[in-house]
Amino acid sequence: MAAADPVGRRERKRSKTLDHLAATAFSLFEAQGYDAVTMEQVAAAADVAKGTLYNHFPIKEALLAHWIHAELAAHLDVLAAEVARHKRFAPRIWAVLEAAIVWCEGHRAYLPHYLRFRFLEINAGALSVEGATRSDVDRLFEAAIEASQRSGELRADLSAAHLALLFNHLYLGALIRWLSVPGSSLKAEFEAVVTLFVEGAAARRRARAPSPTEGGRRRPSR
Repeated sequence: MAAADPVGRRERKRSKTLDHLAATAFSLFEAQGYDAVTMEQVAAAADVAKGTLYNHFPIKEALLAHWIHAELAAHLDVLAAEVARHKRFAPRIWAVLEAAIVWCEGHRAYLPHYLRFRFLEINAGALSVEGATRSDVDRLFEAAIEASQRSGELRADLSAAHLALLFNHLYLGALIRWLSVPGSSLKAEFEAVVTLFVEGAAARRRARAPSPTEGGRRRPSR
């Protein structure tokens, strides 16, 4: 019988610990409110030393982000299958965005803290390069873009990872605007993002008659 892989066992144990700490923290957030919960309370409730908690999660927002990403991962297979089912970019990306709307509207109070963490990652360079650690939503964006590149619908001179990173920043910007503009619609914000990503920001101009010199011919002089 082959010996158990010690690296794999350690990684599974670490992952279990991270999930336990994040789940404990979220239970406290729900019971007491996010702002009222301290890292010390999380450590005590999870029955770990404060140093252990800080080694895994240096700030409270990181605990929240881990819980959110774990929630998304639980539905990853269903969303990935839905993305793969469609033949065009818009329905592919909307399979992800529709699920995001439902989740975000149900957890709106946590989003400012989560977004703060994501932008702290950007400042630290964690989201500035391809292949960096990303959420499962980011990977779904990349899968939708890559499939549309293969079909010729989207440009292929930039990698799917590069385009997914750009789309992710638009996605985060839409969330920020939805949170900061009273009465705004998250669906409308996402619609603007998809249109901007696919069509660009160029103004739509009316068709015009060709000029006298277009087409290689000049208007006869009188």
